[in-house]
Amino acid sequence: MSKNNKVARADHQVIVVGAGFSGLCMAIQLKEAGYDDFVVLEKAGDIGGTWRDNIYPGCACDVPSHLYSYSFAPNPRWSRMFAPQQEIWDYLKRCADKFGVTPHMRFNCEVERAVYDEQKQIWHVTTHDGTELTTRIFVSGIGALSIPAYPKLPGVENFQGEAFHSARWNHDYDLTGKRVAAVGTGASAIQFVPRIAPEVEQLDLYQRTPPWVLSKPDRRMTKIEKLLFKTLPVTQKLFRGGIYWWMESRVLGLAVDPRAMKLAELYGRHFIRRNIKDPELRKKVTPDYTIGCKRILMSDEYYPSLNRDNVAVLTDGIKEVKAHSIVDGQGVEREVDCIIYGTGFKVSDPIGPMQIIGKGGEEIRDTWDETGMEAYLGISVSGFPNFFMLLGPNTGLGHTSIVFMIEAQVNYVMQAVNKLLGENAGSLDVKPEVQAGFNRRLQAQLDDAVWSSGGCESWYLDEFGKNRTLWPSFTFQYWMRTRKFEPDKYLFEPESV
Repeated sequence: MSKNNKVARADHQVIVVGAGFSGLCMAIQLKEAGYDDFVVLEKAGDIGGTWRDNIYPGCACDVPSHLYSYSFAPNPRWSRMFAPQQEIWDYLKRCADKFGVTPHMRFNCEVERAVYDEQKQIWHVTTHDGTELTTRIFVSGIGALSIPAYPKLPGVENFQGEAFHSARWNHDYDLTGKRVAAVGTGASAIQFVPRIAPEVEQLDLYQRTPPWVLSKPDRRMTKIEKLLFKTLPVTQKLFRGGIYWWMESRVLGLAVDPRAMKLAELYGRHFIRRNIKDPELRKKVTPDYTIGCKRILMSDEYYPSLNRDNVAVLTDGIKEVKAHSIVDGQGVEREVDCIIYGTGFKVSDPIGPMQIIGKGGEEIRDTWDETGMEAYLGISVSGFPNFFMLLGPNTGLGHTSIVFMIEAQVNYVMQAVNKLLGENAGSLDVKPEVQAGFNRRLQAQLDDAVWSSGGCESWYLDEFGKNRTLWPSFTFQYWMRTRKFEPDKYLFEPESV
């Protein structure tokens, strides 16, 4: 079968959902392998995913730019060690054009439902406007940071001021001279708080749990470095490798032995003392859990911004939201013109709002009711043939570049694609005992990691206290597990006539 010929019984050989880092990587590798009969369905009007949506002031990556990029598409022109949002978005758009995948994109095309046809061995994919497409292989690349999470605040529906999530920033609303309530102190908040604090009249920062914040080793890339990386690409490859191993060393404290995090914790406490002189404020922002239990954040601007006279860190929670004010847990009422939610994303569901129905008419979430969210290698789910997830359960990271994991997963999925399309195979479905055994061993590893034993509650854990988000070890171990597709782990059905 030619890679360029359509399969008679399906509209497409492959459908990919999402045009962020994951979906774009999948599309590029399909194109590079000679496949032309694929389409990428993107709910928004452009590619970029997280880096298209998060346009709040100060938005930037917290992983060094030269590692937070595709290994096959190095960018010698990064302006900083940690690239800002616009620069990363521009990089993704250049990659789409360079590798010729833009014509395969269908924008403003949100997938609502995918149903597997066991008899024909194809997926029926339905979009928001009722259009139905069929495909041999269905790949979800929607990512974990795509659906904003909002807190359930009593009375919030009565608020008459302006309100928006950091991932849906309203740039038409002028914050100058306004009384602003920022809810949440996560990765987004520590970036936008220092930017808006000098503009607003008053900034009330509602903090549930203080994060560990360390200094960000950011700087401008020099002209000499850019020239060197451009003329001698091997130097950038070595630079990238150095960053990779430096960041990979963090696993020793995060997953191998949490006691190794003591040195980082001492530095974190010193960083707080150096930046915040007021003892009461210092007490509020000092975490009481092991560093690394929640995501470690990096900023040299966040703590100094909290020292401003017009910034208040509030730790008594929110009792009620009224038309023009917020009442905290102690009954203190504060007037507010605008509420900004820096409350992160819904990461507990790697397929977002899509309804995915596999063998026997079973919805994928129903299969997770008993076991919790799980997949084999975070990629394949038993009972859902020819369906693959990118950044599925337990493939997130708390220490290094997620792009490394994406490339490893795409490499694995591409081998499955080659087997299905190149060998005229019908379907591949991971064996249930393989999936169960993999996740049993994975959760055993996570039980002793800092994310489970560090004394905190975080978005890494599900409602049962299980970590369904992070990979429990070194990323090179995941790369080793995914470098070769394993046909013996899957149930094979020949192509139906």
